[in-house]
Amino acid sequence: MSKKIRVRFAPSPTGGLHLGGVRTVLFNYLFAKKMGGDFILRIEDTDQTRFVEGAEQYIIDTLTWCGLT
Repeated sequence: MSKKIRVRFAPSPTGGLHLGGVRTVLFNYLFAKKMGGDFILRIEDTDQTRFVEGAEQYIIDTLTWCGLT
């Protein structure tokens, strides 16, 4: 019995998305697509003291610009 692959990227909305995060999301996204699985974006909101207004939309816009939808 095989299970469907599910990978996630869970950035914290504490600022801009840096290159290391883009690399991680790219590897996860490509692996999920190659294996016929699902890629999930999960915004981590556990660090409310460092929350930056607009960071969530910036992360989504950056991933869209990279072609990762």
